[in-house]
Amino acid sequence: MEVDGTLLTLLGIAAGILILMGWVEQIYKGYKTKRLKDVSKFLMIFIAAGSILWLIYGIIVEDIFIIGTNMSGLILMIIVLAMKKRYDIRAKTS
Repeated sequence: MEVDGTLLTLLGIAAGILILMGWVEQIYKGYKTKRLKDVSKFLMIFIAAGSILWLIYGIIVEDIFIIGTNMSGLILMIIVLAMKKRYDIRAKTS
């Protein structure tokens, strides 16, 4: 089965948006509540490792959607991790 290039592009864009929206929602919720204690550090480590591998793969196959989605995901994940660290420290000192 051959897939149209435009359809494949739209599929890649939609997949990237859906994956990244999860991180955006987590950042918004964390900023609003100032709590991220339920976010697992191990989850973020495993997702980061997977994103790095996908990023390497995207670079090798020169796929801009894979590269862009995983670079953006890593940046959003770093934001969540920084917020978690900040809010966890703040909760311990309170």
